Amino acid sequence: MWPDKRLRTPAVDVGEITDEIRVIWNDMIETMEAMPGVGLAAPQIGVMLRLAVVDASDTRGQAIRMANPEIITASEAMNDHEEASPNLPGVWASVTRPANVTVDFTDHHGLRVRQDFTGLWATSVQHQIDHLAGRMYFDRLSRTKREMLLKRARKGAR
Repeated sequence: MWPDKRLRTPAVDVGEITDEIRVIWNDMIETMEAMPGVGLAAPQIGVMLRLAVVDASDTRGQAIRMANPEIITASEAMNDHEEASPNLPGVWASVTRPANVTVDFTDHHGLRVRQDFTGLWATSVQHQIDHLAGRMYFDRLSRTKREMLLKRARKGAR
């Protein structure tokens, strides 16, 4: 839970994709589905590895497992989406991000792939990559909006 220092600490690159990594991904997907959410980064569950899962599909069960994701290109077109985090429950904010991104990542087979994401998929991937860098969605808000959001979160925690 916020303000756990692990949420502000950059995660460590993953080497080989092992069965242990696959178990972590599976646990992350179960956690994401239970929230419910459209993405989860390993630091959110206290695992300091550059692992993320995203499933913004309507049908669910389409989770993409990513290790060491890196944004290669981002569109000039922007989208606003309501974003939140299970690590800071009860609050959310509209965040503006590129509408489309191209991301390089290592998949569950251990292959480096490049994939394009749009809409909510793009928002969630960017949100997870922020987590892997030790950033929270509210870091993208103005100082005033960020302070108001954190004040609301503190009131809700009491």
